[in-house]
Amino acid sequence: MEAMEPTMTHALKEWAVAVSALVQGQTILLLRKGGIKEQGGTFRVAHDSVVLYPTYEHQKPALLKPAYAAQVQPVASGWHPETVPISAWAQITHILQVVEAATVAQLLPYHIWNERFVSDRLKWKPRTPLYLLLLRAYRLPQTQMIPYRLEYGGCQSWIDLATPISLVDSTPVLSDAEYARQTEGIQAMINESIVKTTATSL
Repeated sequence: MEAMEPTMTHALKEWAVAVSALVQGQTILLLRKGGIKEQGGTFRVAHDSVVLYPTYEHQKPALLKPAYAAQVQPVASGWHPETVPISAWAQITHILQVVEAATVAQLLPYHIWNERFVSDRLKWKPRTPLYLLLLRAYRLPQTQMIPYRLEYGGCQSWIDLATPISLVDSTPVLSDAEYARQTEGIQAMINESIVKTTATSL
């Protein structure tokens, strides 16, 4: 791991089940279009190194593959934990954009969501591309529990934590070789799909 600051406050909010999948090495891919509170209503990557902040309120089992849907325990609207478990941080190494449903469908093996989620994301603001984030996750040596604060709530992707998270002794979830293999596979799949789409439109 490259030398960097020993603590971090920038955080990316994501469903708890997705954070768990990143921490377990089951995926490196997140699909985003942005939170309602984001400037201009569009998605942007605010920081390339972020703490992974798990959220619970909007997790929907119907939008996940069965193995991941079974991990979700629905909570009441507005519910939040008194303390939030922080177990990892990540480097966002690639930011890719896609607009074709066929391209995203090919990536199904690489992420935790199902076809309905992908379809819903593409249909919402159809002129806005779907952002694919590839994340190199790092586990903290132990989970750090931080108090929940009101400013952490709402439909926003990026927050700044009041409690700095120590990154000392964190370790990569995947080896350099395995992470490179997966990123190259995803990029190749996207490039191949773009070539096919271009060819059929000629």
